[in-house]
Amino acid sequence: MSIFLTVLINILIGLVAGVFGGLGMGGGTLLIPLLTIFLGYNQKLCQGINLVSFLVMAIFALIVHYKNGYIVTKGIIYIILSGLIFSGLGAILAGFLPSNILRIAFGVFLCILSIVEVIKVLKK
Repeated sequence: MSIFLTVLINILIGLVAGVFGGLGMGGGTLLIPLLTIFLGYNQKLCQGINLVSFLVMAIFALIVHYKNGYIVTKGIIYIILSGLIFSGLGAILAGFLPSNILRIAFGVFLCILSIVEVIKVLKK
């Protein structure tokens, strides 16, 4: 694959992930599969890329959502603390697991998420 095509694919993947991340749907849900499928990166590298890109996307999304009054701060400290603790534990666990297992676990997660979303739509 040429360098130009690789850069173009990276930009398109970033665009798609950024839009979905800004909408609050989680850009990583798309970013990780797109990077593994179209660019052949391994799962651990994709998760690291996702974390770095998430920080930037989250900052911009947070500013916009705050300005629009969509941020509720009541009880947020519990969410932040539990998020910090369990994301740290998850990162340590991911460091020990082979990429292959992480890829399967992420695939199962996406399948379950898809089923839940379909059920939500059907209930309406």
